[in-house]
Amino acid sequence: MPIYIYRGRNIRTNESMSGERVSNSAQALAVVLRREQIAPISIQEKKATTSAKFSMRKKVSQSEVAIFTRQFSVMLDAGLPLVQALDAIGQQHPNKEFKAILEQIRNDVEAGSTLSAAMARHPKVFDTLFTNMVAAGETGGILDTILQRLCSFIEKIVKLKRALRSALIYPSTILTIAVGVVTVILWKVVPVFSTLFEGFGVDLPLPTRIVITFSHLVERYMIFLIILAGIAVFGLRSYNKTENGRRVIDRTLLKIPVLGEVLRKIAVARFTRTLATLLTSGVPILEGLDITAKTSGNAVLEDTIYQLRLKIEGGGTMADPMQQSGFFPPMVTQMVSVGESTGELDNMLVKVADYYEEEVDVVVANLLTLLEPILMVFLGVVVGGIVISMYLPLFKLIQVLSGG
Repeated sequence: MPIYIYRGRNIRTNESMSGERVSNSAQALAVVLRREQIAPISIQEKKATTSAKFSMRKKVSQSEVAIFTRQFSVMLDAGLPLVQALDAIGQQHPNKEFKAILEQIRNDVEAGSTLSAAMARHPKVFDTLFTNMVAAGETGGILDTILQRLCSFIEKIVKLKRALRSALIYPSTILTIAVGVVTVILWKVVPVFSTLFEGFGVDLPLPTRIVITFSHLVERYMIFLIILAGIAVFGLRSYNKTENGRRVIDRTLLKIPVLGEVLRKIAVARFTRTLATLLTSGVPILEGLDITAKTSGNAVLEDTIYQLRLKIEGGGTMADPMQQSGFFPPMVTQMVSVGESTGELDNMLVKVADYYEEEVDVVVANLLTLLEPILMVFLGVVVGGIVISMYLPLFKLIQVLSGG
């Protein structure tokens, strides 16, 4: 978002004034200045330096959005005007990017825009779900209540993401350390032993010959291996950004033993929590499913939700296509069926979300407990196997010398 340098005069006191403001355009800033009783003389866009550009691109995290939502709901509930609440939160926010966004939203609201429309102009911070719920709150006159629900929802989604990171980071870290240690041993340590063995002129055992062969490959092609690994990572990330690639990768991850089940539970918990929050806030079910699909975070689940939407749009129930999809566990489809029969679908979805969020916590804790000894044994076997293979010729040499 551009920064403008302005000069003007106070209409009442005729005092010269100047400063910097964040705005969509020079025209929009001129409107804001006149509203503040400042007659603009000149408005020019500030040329950002490289360091400033980087500082303004600091990402706004979901945790920051959750804190903002909680503060905003408390201020509105206390009777503070909308613009004043936005101004109070924006002035004290430490994240410059978020501060600039809140200032722009405040300016847009002052200019006559609705809060939801002003937030919708910043989709990287306030997604479709957020803006639609805010719109529902504005229409129903229950914006503070909607914001409280949103805050609880975001906090639970952040918790699920942390659980997912916990399930992935630990094994990834151990495997990365293992690859690094093995690479250093093959690159720097094994060649020393190889030179020593050549001087002895003894026949090497098979394990030692295999390790030395790998060492020669690493020593000769280290640069190429690093480049190949970089290309593979870049290619995988680029492929994941395509529609087909995202589906293939998400489908593959769901088929991985243990981890796939964790990812499925997280996806189900997120789906039920999102849809329940939207339905409770008065969003129609078809629109709610459309928003939920876009924010599902899993391409396989996204396709499944769109299929559900088509069935419901055609007059069907939600439980039957859920069961036919094979993505949802039987307990979920049964709870949804009961919710549809009793007219308490939103409450049933909340109960399902609570259950699966607890399940995710338990499964992730058990998974980490199980993975820790397995990965440590794996690391020990790999490193220990290399060390032992290097000492085998020494043992054989000692036996020969002792026998002579």
